[in-house]
Amino acid sequence: MLDYIQEILSTLKQNKLRAIMTGFSVAWGIFMLILLLGSGKGLQNGMEKNFSSTSKNALWIWSRRTQVAFDGLKAGRRIQFTNQDVVELKRKLGDDFDYISGRFYLRGEARLTYKNEFGTFQLEGVMPEFNKIQIINQTQGRFINELDIDDYRKTIVISEPIKSALFKDEESIGKYIRINNVPFMVVGIFTDPEDKERKRAYMPLSTAQRVFNGNNRLGEMAIATNAITVAENKRIEEEVRALLAKRHRVSPDDKQALGIWNTLEHFKQAQGVFAGIRIFVWIIGIMTIIAGIVGVSNIMIILVKERTKEIGVRKAIGATPYSIIRLVLSESVFITALSGFFGLVAGMGVLSLVSLGLQQAGGEVQRAFSNPAADINVALWALLILVMSGLVAGYIPARKAARIRPIEALHDE
Repeated sequence: MLDYIQEILSTLKQNKLRAIMTGFSVAWGIFMLILLLGSGKGLQNGMEKNFSSTSKNALWIWSRRTQVAFDGLKAGRRIQFTNQDVVELKRKLGDDFDYISGRFYLRGEARLTYKNEFGTFQLEGVMPEFNKIQIINQTQGRFINELDIDDYRKTIVISEPIKSALFKDEESIGKYIRINNVPFMVVGIFTDPEDKERKRAYMPLSTAQRVFNGNNRLGEMAIATNAITVAENKRIEEEVRALLAKRHRVSPDDKQALGIWNTLEHFKQAQGVFAGIRIFVWIIGIMTIIAGIVGVSNIMIILVKERTKEIGVRKAIGATPYSIIRLVLSESVFITALSGFFGLVAGMGVLSLVSLGLQQAGGEVQRAFSNPAADINVALWALLILVMSGLVAGYIPARKAARIRPIEALHDE
């Protein structure tokens, strides 16, 4: 076996430049395939990270200004949601919902203080169901509950970055922080799966409206429907739009007065885009590999022609056609397997370095491009197909070599 490998290396050594260039084209082909697959996966991961913090079948509803005069009211009127909108949606369309929550934003960022530490952070009043729609990872304590809402409790759930900023290494659950000089008890800590550095806090909706002069106003509503398909979610969206338009005297033709983001619809659209990208990536990668395989076939044809006399001598002293075919095929497979392996390792190595760099870059970059990695099983299958292609590429020149007649080969100049 060792002699056999030495013979292959000796033959390739006689044509170093040609063998290196051929091997490089094969290695480059699988290297580019791995990079393209990893890049496509990185873009898909970034997209999925953007959806990771919200229910996949959610409807986010916010108010805007009317664009059409209707029912005696002028255009340009600002729509204002109230708590009663949530009640009516739940009463009339509740069978289509799993969860619904109103949302009240404090204008600007609120000043939170604990002892000598302070900072300005985003603060929202929400209902208990909100954490089933806006997904969070509860790391300590609990979320807002019904008693908090009913009793107007001054409780607050803060994100890990706020805990680190105000409490440092001190235990925070059960401690009081001041929001614009009003004390609130910390009952829970969470992280945002979409952006772990986001500084956000939640309090009971009823408390936020009472303490911060919100009356019964809402800035936004969030719904997690029980729809499975985009068509079902779209139907629920239209029913929600129609009900709210009727309550707020908005023209049925005025689509700009109410903003609705259908998460399921956009998620499916994004999935379709990335399915197309994956197909495109495979086409480009396979075409690149085929170009390398064609190069291997060409180099083997040239090698057979240059070694005509040597093959004639081998056959004259008893070499069988099978042994000639095996020799040529072995050289072909050796080039493709070795080059493919180096291309595979280089591609996986580059993806690992890029992934490491993205982790250090932070959350905003990862929301667009995250953890680019090629499936190792796919990579190994690609390498196996490459080796099989090397067999096919070497077969034609091998058959040609096996047909060489010794008498003709020995007269060949």
